[in-house]
Amino acid sequence: MSELTVYPDVSDVILIHTEMIELFGGRDGVRDYFLLDSALERPKATFGGEDLYPRIFGKAAALIQSLILNHPFDDGNKRTAITTCALFLHLNGYKVNLPTKESMTFTLHIDNHSLTLEQIAVWLEKQTKQERKKTA
Repeated sequence: MSELTVYPDVSDVILIHTEMIELFGGRDGVRDYFLLDSALERPKATFGGEDLYPRIFGKAAALIQSLILNHPFDDGNKRTAITTCALFLHLNGYKVNLPTKESMTFTLHIDNHSLTLEQIAVWLEKQTKQERKKTA
């Protein structure tokens, strides 16, 4: 399944981060490129040839959790993470509805380690609907 999934790359995420800083303020800049790359690679992880996150919402949960907890940017990690996650789901055929207040609370809960990966995936799935069949 991984080969059919579309993932944002480092340049996409850095652009999102820059836009979030321009819109909402904060310090622009990558604090640690290794942690950024690690966060982007986690949803692609396999073991024994099998995806560790076989469902799209598991991949999305791994992505947002890693971007938030790794803190790869100087500032704006949660804003960048939720926006990158929305892009990831959109690229894979899902329309995302992320009410601002709920999204802020959601990302704070992730940052505080209050949500399991499964709870993150369930919340994300509830915020989406499939737009179209994704074409590979």
